[in-house]
Amino acid sequence: MAEQKRDYYEVLGIEKSADDAAIKKSYRVLAKKYHPDMNPGDHNAEKMFKEASEAYAILSDPEKRRQYDQFGHAAFENGGGFSGFENFDFSDIFGDIFGDFFGGGSRRRGGNGPAKGANLRTSVRITFDEAVFGIDKDIELNLKDECVTCHGSGAKPGTNPETCGKCGGKGQVVFSQQSFFGTVRNVQTCPDCRGTGKVIKDKCLDCGGGGYVTSRKTIQVSIPAGIDNGQSVRIRDKGEPGSNGGPRGDLLVEVVVARHPHFQRQDYNIFSNVPISYAIAALGGEIVIDTVDGKVIYDVKAGTQTETKVRLKSKGVPSLRNRDTRGDHYVTLVIKTPEKLSSEARDLLKRFDELTDNSLNAAKDVTGEKSETKSKKKKRWS
Repeated sequence: MAEQKRDYYEVLGIEKSADDAAIKKSYRVLAKKYHPDMNPGDHNAEKMFKEASEAYAILSDPEKRRQYDQFGHAAFENGGGFSGFENFDFSDIFGDIFGDFFGGGSRRRGGNGPAKGANLRTSVRITFDEAVFGIDKDIELNLKDECVTCHGSGAKPGTNPETCGKCGGKGQVVFSQQSFFGTVRNVQTCPDCRGTGKVIKDKCLDCGGGGYVTSRKTIQVSIPAGIDNGQSVRIRDKGEPGSNGGPRGDLLVEVVVARHPHFQRQDYNIFSNVPISYAIAALGGEIVIDTVDGKVIYDVKAGTQTETKVRLKSKGVPSLRNRDTRGDHYVTLVIKTPEKLSSEARDLLKRFDELTDNSLNAAKDVTGEKSETKSKKKKRWS
């Protein structure tokens, strides 16, 4: 008995009202997951891939989908059942997802038209303060410039590039390949001209036919105030040259911010700890707090406890969107316990403890009560 086919919508995991984009998106995911090249020797994955491909071939075709919605699988029962793979073009899917799965081709491209060059990436190190207030930095890197000898053509002076004979100047070649589910048409960049549509027989000696020469250059990067570690600055048109008259790519400069010995940053706020003495905490008084703007005098209130948080408004990091808007600086006041005391200081501290209503000195009271109780017990038994 033949195995009953699953509903095509169920196979792709979509609703019956799904549009073409949803159908294609679902099939992309399944095709990548179950493709035989991704699962060599896995017969179940091969079966799932073929099932998903069959569902996609039907539901992506408006007429076949209409027939399926009306009659179900019976619409394609023609002696041998479904046979729609033979002339179905999967190149749009596989050229986009798998790249070189079918013949080593790259992603499908739009012929030999103008294409933007690739982006370049580099990094620059700055200090904490430089990230807060911004700075201009000079960086060195290798950049390609148009060859002055051939003016970017790549051909020896006095000669010109010729139309590629393999692709006819289109920059692409189309080929068909038999797979276990039928004929697959795929589009790849022409290997002879690399998508340019032109071949150079007599190459320029200065650039080797590339049309560009590489040189070491210094570029100034404006680091904006408020930038954070890991963020990047984009410099337009400083990347790789484009092809066929396309624009240059961009240069992306990642900013690496050094740690500050005392400050920590979270978003646009700054955090730090400031030690204060017992006397300042108890009596109050002025202290000096370091900020990114310099030293600030702060008046500590009498009776301040350790771990008290202080907010210095607008002493944080400027916003990237609006430099006039800044975060805050949050300071934690920590009472510092002296580790070494002179004899005079010890006596004064003991006297201070006796004169103050110290509720933390409960252990002394308990010890006194126990001593008194023991004394009474001795008299009772004597």
